[in-house]
Amino acid sequence: MRKFLVVLDDSRECLNAMRFAAMRAAHTGGGVTVLSVIPPDEFNHWIGVAEVMREEARERIHAHYEVFAKWMRDKQHVEPELAIREGDPVAQIIEHVNSDPEIGVLVLGAGTEKKGPGPLITQLTKNSGSLPIPITIVPGDLSKEKLEEIT
Repeated sequence: MRKFLVVLDDSRECLNAMRFAAMRAAHTGGGVTVLSVIPPDEFNHWIGVAEVMREEARERIHAHYEVFAKWMRDKQHVEPELAIREGDPVAQIIEHVNSDPEIGVLVLGAGTEKKGPGPLITQLTKNSGSLPIPITIVPGDLSKEKLEEIT
């Protein structure tokens, strides 16, 4: 089964990427993997404090994921899977893509700010020639109706 990999983060454009991935998976009989990466700089503290912070980050990710997962199950009839990694986000995305041969498309949401589409898109498009899958970039301000129309 081909899976769409979508990155879960705190950005507003993440919502459209999630919607797009779920809708495409529903229409093509595919699956969705939701990847969240915990950056290493969040844990530059004493070991005990770092462990507590790591666990709190995982709890936040699970809570955030469950909101999207419920929508995917209820509205798109897609059962997503969650993957959590720690480290540099771009490196972890690439490693995850390389570790799962069922992932067929990486879906990213583009920011609508004047400063650009966002750091993940900027960095990953530089490496796109060496990725084994295509990247789909979903505009962050695309309406729900337009997303339904194009998926």
